[in-house]
Amino acid sequence: MDKEQIFKELSDAMVTCKKDQIDAAVAKAQKDGMPDVDIVDGLAAGMTVIGDYFERGKLFLPHVMMAASAMQSAVDGLDLGSGEGVSDAVKKKVIINATVEGDVHDIGKSIVSTMLQSSGFVVYDLGRDVPTKKIVDAVKEHDADMVGLSALMTTTLNGQKEVIDALIASGIRDNVKVMVGGAPATQVWADKIGADCYAENASEAVVKAKELL
Repeated sequence: MDKEQIFKELSDAMVTCKKDQIDAAVAKAQKDGMPDVDIVDGLAAGMTVIGDYFERGKLFLPHVMMAASAMQSAVDGLDLGSGEGVSDAVKKKVIINATVEGDVHDIGKSIVSTMLQSSGFVVYDLGRDVPTKKIVDAVKEHDADMVGLSALMTTTLNGQKEVIDALIASGIRDNVKVMVGGAPATQVWADKIGADCYAENASEAVVKAKELL
């Protein structure tokens, strides 16, 4: 079976939101020889579909939570970030990820965190609706190399700027890269608020992180 077909089976299994089907798809992909990091890509693609369905009212929060839990369980059973092709330099890089204060959307940011972890980065995911001070404190505590800021609503987008301003006020802005993302974010917005980069999706976030770190 080719990689594209296996990838589709993983994505389709995620969309069912059923742990047994997701686990079965992961086991089959492993049996067919797909690398664990590629398996995560397939699962993440399914979570992206789930996020879209949720936003359109075709799936509800319990389904999303079941899928997210099943994906995390599957990922925990995979060998990520320690295999061939992950440099020692990447393994030592620390990234803080958070959805800014006032924003309760979590799916996209969680996918980014998983993808970054699968690429070998050390990731601390603070969750959603995270106060600016908590983000800055986490950057200090973990001596982070990068902070990823997600905002999925135009009304919370300015929270990304507030974090950057707080990093400047704390005197640590020069020590940490800032990546922004989320539906209303753009490269123009990133440039305007002084972020180091903008990522449109999880795969691009990994590419940008490797470029900057």
